Amino acid sequence: MSIPADFRRVLEAGDPDWTPGLSPRMYLLYGDHLKNQLHGYTVDEFQKVVAQINALPRGSANKKKLSRLIIGQSIRLDVDKDGRTVMPIKQRQKLGLTDGELTFSGLGDHFEIWKAETFAAEVSEDLSGWLDEQEDGFDPLILLDE
Repeated sequence: MSIPADFRRVLEAGDPDWTPGLSPRMYLLYGDHLKNQLHGYTVDEFQKVVAQINALPRGSANKKKLSRLIIGQSIRLDVDKDGRTVMPIKQRQKLGLTDGELTFSGLGDHFEIWKAETFAAEVSEDLSGWLDEQEDGFDPLILLDE
């Protein structure tokens, strides 16, 4: 899998051990809750999530579930100097990917990775339908005021 250049810069900035000449690292989350997508996190962002999980009360059901779902269903990957990383077979199978294109969608603290056709069918169509329901001149940024 080839990580787009803009995403690589974010991965470099979010890896506390990265320096020019080294490969940045990332975390790939493939938990069952993600259905037809994977999530990519910088090292820093993933460590924040892990810290929040670890701060939950010892032995609590939520801590156990989140630990298994998030920490237990993620892997660390190294990204080479050309922005490539090897997506393990289990994660490729989750996306139904044997060949074809991926779509990367940045969402602030993480990015989504989709099989391109699935992204178009599930996300693009959903957003288009929602936008069609809005009034003319609708500005989605007004949702920030709520």
